[in-house]
Amino acid sequence: MNPIRILTLVLVCLLAAPMSGCFKPPRGMPDESVIGFDGKNAVPPDCTQLARRSLLTDAGLRRPAMQWGCATYTNLAAQVANPQDLVAPRSLAPADAAVAASAVRRYEAGQLIPLDTETSTSRRSK
Repeated sequence: MNPIRILTLVLVCLLAAPMSGCFKPPRGMPDESVIGFDGKNAVPPDCTQLARRSLLTDAGLRRPAMQWGCATYTNLAAQVANPQDLVAPRSLAPADAAVAASAVRRYEAGQLIPLDTETSTSRRSK
């Protein structure tokens, strides 16, 4: 390999290494506990409370505050199937090998059980 090419590659790596960590979130960021629960639904967080002052500057001017985790936690609150799981999560049980094997055998034999779209639609509307 050409020595100039090797030197260029080394310089690029050395210059890129410090820049690779520029956008790490600040310490003390909120966790999933910012998602509320009103007894029936998951409630997205108040994003103004998630705002953290930016440590980055642009042409000497401080950038606006960033609301770290706001979109993530808002989307999670909208997607959670059972909001009670946010308050009192169920314990993780071991996998049921017999049920999994049965599903694989049905798939291989072409005996798929169709989804009941009427039931799953009515569950979502409750």
